[in-house]
Amino acid sequence: MGCCGGGEEHSARQWKPLEQRSCTDVLWLLILILFCIGMVVICGFAIATGAAQRLAFGYDSYGNICGQKNAKMGEDTLTGLDHTDKKYVFFLDPCNLEITNFKIKSIALCVAKCPDRDLNTLKEVQNFANDNGSHLCSYQLLPEEYTSKKSNLCPKLPVQASKPVPFFHRCAPVKSACYFEFIKALTTFVSDNSVLQRVITGVMTSKEIIVGLCLLSLVLSMLLMVVIRYISRILLWILAILTILGSIGGTAVLWWLYADQKKSANTKQSEEETKVACDNVKALLVYAIAATVVTVILLLLMLILRKRVALTIALFHVAGKVFIHIPLLVFQPLWTFLALAFFWIYWVAILLLLGTAGYPEKNEQGNVEFKVSGPLQYTWIYHLVGLIWISEFILACQQMTVAGAVVTYYFTRDKSNLPATPILSSICRLIKYHLGTVAKGAFIITLIKIPRLILMYIHSQLRGKENACAKCMLKSCMCCLWCLEKCLLYLNRNAYVATAINSTSFCTSAREALMILVENALNVAAINTVGDFVLFLGKVLIVLVTGFIGIILLNYQRDYTVWVLPLIIVCLFAFFVSHCFLSIYEMVVDVLFLCFAVDCKYNDGSPGREYYMDKGLMEFMDDSKKAMRSASGSGAEMKAMASGAE
Repeated sequence: MGCCGGGEEHSARQWKPLEQRSCTDVLWLLILILFCIGMVVICGFAIATGAAQRLAFGYDSYGNICGQKNAKMGEDTLTGLDHTDKKYVFFLDPCNLEITNFKIKSIALCVAKCPDRDLNTLKEVQNFANDNGSHLCSYQLLPEEYTSKKSNLCPKLPVQASKPVPFFHRCAPVKSACYFEFIKALTTFVSDNSVLQRVITGVMTSKEIIVGLCLLSLVLSMLLMVVIRYISRILLWILAILTILGSIGGTAVLWWLYADQKKSANTKQSEEETKVACDNVKALLVYAIAATVVTVILLLLMLILRKRVALTIALFHVAGKVFIHIPLLVFQPLWTFLALAFFWIYWVAILLLLGTAGYPEKNEQGNVEFKVSGPLQYTWIYHLVGLIWISEFILACQQMTVAGAVVTYYFTRDKSNLPATPILSSICRLIKYHLGTVAKGAFIITLIKIPRLILMYIHSQLRGKENACAKCMLKSCMCCLWCLEKCLLYLNRNAYVATAINSTSFCTSAREALMILVENALNVAAINTVGDFVLFLGKVLIVLVTGFIGIILLNYQRDYTVWVLPLIIVCLFAFFVSHCFLSIYEMVVDVLFLCFAVDCKYNDGSPGREYYMDKGLMEFMDDSKKAMRSASGSGAEMKAMASGAE
């Protein structure tokens, strides 16, 4: 990995961008490798105990895996059967569900073929067994005994036809009353089945609109990135004007729709239409109030930050040039998303394997279940930590990659001497030198996330039971941990930038980055806040446009669907997509600010200590200095005039 050692001077030293490169935080890289080996061991344990086969091919209520010859377990005569020709799992009563634990309590059998037609009598079940060789009754019965023995050893009638392609080798009825019973039981559990049924119906009837609006948010996010790249100078005014118009217009439309729906609700004839209309009226009232509050807050923030417009324009102009020289930055979120998706799929697959791993035990119904005992039953905790740490590691790798590419751009005086692909060069440096630093930064975030998740779980479990004091303490702790996590995330990003500049360890980089930020608090932090706010406006704009179009489209379905969940799904997806794209721009802004601060601290423009910064940023600095001198001169002149008046 290129990490063979290399010390680091802790004495006072000068920043030397890109002049030296050595391995950082090698120990943490070794810890991460050992941790990943542990996750592989857990995966191997799940596969070795037969979990992979049981998950993929299914098993019957006696522990026999379908589609293969099984070894005998214990003294039960129904174990160790040869199911080579019986590849599918069939449930005698698929509607016998345990809702709270989401388990099927029915007896499961391995069969040669799932029912391809409805079977209404035991005689038809017998004929199906004789025709296809698929025995749907207990292994204890022969087909000729189906009509003469106890019916509880045979499937519950009528037997519904299964899907042509079984799901994970499980026979799933095409049309079965248990699906409706499951939904009914679930909605009874939340004590409001009529509302939830209408919400689910609303999502299903609006699925085409939801998919279309999600694709629209993706297109809008990519379009906004193009706008940022080519017309950065007028971007701020475009976003400000459109956001103001969008927020005011969207709020006005919501209030108008609320009044219109409230008026039409009084004219409904049937009880069902009245309920749907009342639900929509309530939802629109909540949306309208929330939109009004957001609009007022946005207008106040714009009024307060209006004097920072010039600073933001200069910043976005430089950031736009970065994207012109490094166009692959636009696609960085895509590679990160693919890496996260691949890891999450792997994680879920291992989690499912762990759910079917272990050793056979009989449950209350006498059916065999596989459970892990002893210390191995806590492997899911290790697996959960792996989910958080490695996910944060992947995100941190993206931040380090972007930081390395932008640092290379900033501290290269002659832009024609840039590497052919700064992104690939940055990835190579990350893999060769700085994986340990990224692993350490990701682990620190994990240490904050885990307690917060535990508190959230405790809060959800004790909801409605804890007293007011305990509730307040839990929420206060969660809020403090959330704020700490956000602060550490920001510090981590700047630590990665410092590492990319000077090749220092995580702690040294974090300390030096913090010192630089504190020294330039008024200049750096203020501009950074405005830049992040502008990008936030871009996210809000995409959500507003997507949500506004969604309101218009969903308004045509007011008579038979409820908007609540479809609109929430669309808006959340729009914000997630816009955040993925604009977070890259936000990272570029943060890197540029820290580079600018380092540049100003160790260079003064004199021969031999020339600035690295872009000419546009230097012009902005000159204008700012002139404005400050002019303001100082005006203040002195006003004082002199006041003294003369006295």
